[in-house]
Amino acid sequence: MSRREELADNYARVQEEVLAACRAHGRNPSDVHIIGVTKTWPASDIRILADLGVRDIGESRDQEASHKHNELQDLDVTWHFIGQVQTNKVNHIATYADVVHSVDRPKLITALGRAALAAGRTLTALIQVSLEVDDEVENEGRGGVSRAGVLELAGLIDSTPGLVLGGLMAVAPLGEDSHQAFARLVPVSAQLRAAHPQATTVSAGMSDDFSEAIAAGATHLRIGSALLGSRPLLG
Repeated sequence: MSRREELADNYARVQEEVLAACRAHGRNPSDVHIIGVTKTWPASDIRILADLGVRDIGESRDQEASHKHNELQDLDVTWHFIGQVQTNKVNHIATYADVVHSVDRPKLITALGRAALAAGRTLTALIQVSLEVDDEVENEGRGGVSRAGVLELAGLIDSTPGLVLGGLMAVAPLGEDSHQAFARLVPVSAQLRAAHPQATTVSAGMSDDFSEAIAAGATHLRIGSALLGSRPLLG
């Protein structure tokens, strides 16, 4: 089987599972988008995915993402930076990313806004929110502002030139039932939309829990292994 055939089969399978989850939870499938998470995979895979109809590409390492973007500038895709962002990397990330998912602190918002303006671009920022049971506890190793702190960051993003508030991003805590974790996202998303009606994006769910994320209102699913297979070993 060629790589194109493998990716086509995987994409068709994921689409079927997304459709089934949407039907089960009363969601419109057209409101749910698949982000192909291509970390460690070659640019050639992204080209195949784009040809198959995947229009959203997710990367989490600045250097790798930049190289792929440079090689694939002819593609009509949206580039999502989904990894944790170091403030010393924002000037570079702002030159190619369209959406930054992991915005979780004021210092990063200020830096991203300045970098976007310097690059002559506008970035969509998603607030990464922690889904830990205790809202005072950070999502260990994964980042995220407390649920109580979302609206404050939203206001700061909304008032920062160079940035557009897109919505929320969340990762289910390790070792916890994802259905229960994503249930905590629902009221936060509703509160954010009430204050900022344009902030409709909910980036949640990965290969092993996207059905539960769809039930909780996810609009963007970050799909890696289910779409591309097990990650290749890095040299």
